[in-house]
Amino acid sequence: MPISKKKSSRAKSIDQSTDFIIAQDLWVKILIGMFLGIIIGFTLSPDGLGLWDEGWLRTTSDWLALPGIIFLGLIQMVIVPLIACSIILGIAESKDLGFVKRISFKLIPYFILTTTFAITIGIGLVSIVQPGSLIDPLVAEQAIDSGAAAERIPGSTFEDLTIPDRIANLVPSNLTKAQVEKNMLQIVIASILLGVALITIPSETARPFKDLCVSGQVICMKIISWAMIIAPIAVFGLIASVTIKLGIEAIMSVGLYTITVIAGLLCMLVIYLIFIALFTRTSPVSFLNKIREVQLLAFSTASSGATMPFTIKACEEKLGIRQQISRFVIPIGTTINMDGTAMYQGIAAIFLCQVFGIELSILETVLLILTTVGASIGTPATPRVGLVILSTILVGIGVPTEGVALILGVDALLDMCRTTINVTGDITAAKLMDKWVKDKNDTPR
Repeated sequence: MPISKKKSSRAKSIDQSTDFIIAQDLWVKILIGMFLGIIIGFTLSPDGLGLWDEGWLRTTSDWLALPGIIFLGLIQMVIVPLIACSIILGIAESKDLGFVKRISFKLIPYFILTTTFAITIGIGLVSIVQPGSLIDPLVAEQAIDSGAAAERIPGSTFEDLTIPDRIANLVPSNLTKAQVEKNMLQIVIASILLGVALITIPSETARPFKDLCVSGQVICMKIISWAMIIAPIAVFGLIASVTIKLGIEAIMSVGLYTITVIAGLLCMLVIYLIFIALFTRTSPVSFLNKIREVQLLAFSTASSGATMPFTIKACEEKLGIRQQISRFVIPIGTTINMDGTAMYQGIAAIFLCQVFGIELSILETVLLILTTVGASIGTPATPRVGLVILSTILVGIGVPTEGVALILGVDALLDMCRTTINVTGDITAAKLMDKWVKDKNDTPR
């Protein structure tokens, strides 16, 4: 789709924010921060020089983590309004209810299929490799008993609801409550309904609300650009803090688990490239070259929500995807298309089952797949949120949620990797929908 030479004030403002962030070479600085965090954390930890007492280390660890906590707070503050405004505008600006129906009937089944595919690959891989069988029980016990476990592991949010209750719960009866609880699926559904409603009412009546969403989107992007300034320091502090508390031995002990997760994510990347080659006749190498900057930014920020504006920009300017496709698919994909997160959760759950000697039957494994697919849909697109969802899944299979402490040390790296796959999956979906979903006036191509 040709890009208009004259851009709106909103487009100019968003471009300024995105160009500012890209110009910072953030991914390089964040990688440096990550490695420095590991080195400093190891040096200060009891496994390193061992020159400091426990109280001093705890205080130092808390101060090191502070920039990271501020960074995560800023991202979490704007991620819900950013996604909601983007979905509403993406639908409203299409001005075609028939288009929304056509793309939805293809997009939602596609998301469910690829998420199921991802979790199945992950569980199959971890079941073959068996990384949990190599973990020293003493290391597992030390990780669980560490202070990091009490302070960093989120509590379970599992609710014992019947299937009818869960379906009824999809309707957001209280949007304020949905935002407080970060119930992203309710927020997505509400945003879709609002966007569709805007199409069906007179444009003059809809304009004030659309203008409000435009302002919200621009403001959120500006705050994200500010947050990105401290991202390298945030990553350094968080990794150093975790390394101090857990020690390098606990991190190295889960090396095979880390390799298993990364191998699974690479398998999913290959599948995306096969889809691109088969269904869009695009060279996989060319596709990767065009989305490379977005992937690096997703890796460095570990937030598909924060990356979303850059993802949309790459889809339109680098891949030539129609605006009505990219601005509909990417915001929705950011919240419900979490292939990398689903795969990670499945691998982590089976890994911890292996560590604690819990054997799952075939039926229990199938239920785990379904639970993971359901839990990953609507996951907030913010860093480290996968641990919250994982703790919910662990409750259902009898694994102590404290076991998450065992994988806490490598979660930051794996969060970056799975976010990269999540974003790549969204771009792939947009490219496929651009091929499969036609406008009313389109001629077959």
